[in-house]
Amino acid sequence: MGTVGIILAGGRGERAKPITLESADYIRSKALIPFVGRRLIEWVVDACREQGIRKFYVVAQGLENRSQIMLLLGHGERYGVEVRYSRPSFDRYNVGSGAATLHNLEEWDLREQALVLPVDSVFDFSLAELEATHRANNAVVTVAAVARTPAEVAGKYGAMQTDESGLVSGFVEKPGLDRIHQLFPEVRHDNCAMIPTNAGMYLVDCDRLRQAAREPELMRKAQQRLDWGGDLLPELVLRGLPVAAHHIARLGDLGNVEDYLITLKDVLGGDYPQMNQLMAEPASASPRYWIHESSLATRDDVTGTTLAAKIEDGSVRIGPGVRIGRYVAVGSDVHLEYADIGDGVELRAGARLSRSSCGDAAVIGSYADISDTYVGPMVEIQSDRENPVRLEGYTAIGDGVQLWPGSRLSGVSIYPRLRVPAIANLPSGTRLTSSDDILRWI
Repeated sequence: MGTVGIILAGGRGERAKPITLESADYIRSKALIPFVGRRLIEWVVDACREQGIRKFYVVAQGLENRSQIMLLLGHGERYGVEVRYSRPSFDRYNVGSGAATLHNLEEWDLREQALVLPVDSVFDFSLAELEATHRANNAVVTVAAVARTPAEVAGKYGAMQTDESGLVSGFVEKPGLDRIHQLFPEVRHDNCAMIPTNAGMYLVDCDRLRQAAREPELMRKAQQRLDWGGDLLPELVLRGLPVAAHHIARLGDLGNVEDYLITLKDVLGGDYPQMNQLMAEPASASPRYWIHESSLATRDDVTGTTLAAKIEDGSVRIGPGVRIGRYVAVGSDVHLEYADIGDGVELRAGARLSRSSCGDAAVIGSYADISDTYVGPMVEIQSDRENPVRLEGYTAIGDGVQLWPGSRLSGVSIYPRLRVPAIANLPSGTRLTSSDDILRWI
């Protein structure tokens, strides 16, 4: 019997705002966040299907989350898989990732082996190797682990302590640096020492996990908020059940704007071979970039020349790690590197984009200088040579925003559909959520 996939897709995506917002009061499911030309949940399904998983169970939450995912995936026919969803009547039990998993294992009567995955991360891993570790340790749960430095772990990731056999002996949820030095004394004296962290992906023996969850104390906890990392895994280890750790090649977190953009650059740069295999063949191998043929043939409305001609004569420079979708219009003197450009985008003359994402049908004005920034669909950045717009420092511009010429923003988030006059010197971390917020800074 093969492994099935369980996708935990019910999160609200609060940390990823405004990427997860279609309007100020309408949250897009994390599963539907756009990433490198597709939605996140599509990457998850395709990556797992390529490793032999053909049946998926999706844990959804609420009307909007469930309907958005079902409209995209249906029951899996387009993807060559079978997809089933959690029942709406179970939403009240889906309080925490661990509780949601346990309740739905019972509802679906799963007894085989299942790979439990979050929907806000991308992975590079071998399912066969994960299964081999699972069998070798006769584990109830095998945790996918990523090695990180103490500085990376501190306050952000759950760390795992393991014994000589590779079984997990303890979990610490987001420890500070002092606590890390207490628990992992070897890292204090070795700058190269790495700590195994919980990647949020678990291979589970469904039958044995269900048996463990029927113990009265764990049943009681499952009626409250029960997360995998902070609650369920420590409980299993405390009860002496075998929980193994298996190191995977790479994990990319997409839970907030900064992590989204860092992971985007890594994917476009070729650091996720499994995802790159799922992408189309690059239009150029060195530098490596992807440009849809319709965009190569699209003429800009100023010079009337195609993108292909401008690349050939050097008036447009495409660096490494660039993906350009369909029917994109690119003006002269545009420079791109490590940039994901959606369908129907207009890049006007002199624009520069690096380490950034640009959503479908956005308009990037002339001489805009954009780095480390998320630009949502239908955004209009009004920029010109005399008053260029500059965006940097993990800025995020929500869907349909209009930015006026001369704006200078670093580390600022703007919620959807706002019209923002030229503003400079906003403190990093500022969120403009309404017109009232804008008025405070004018």
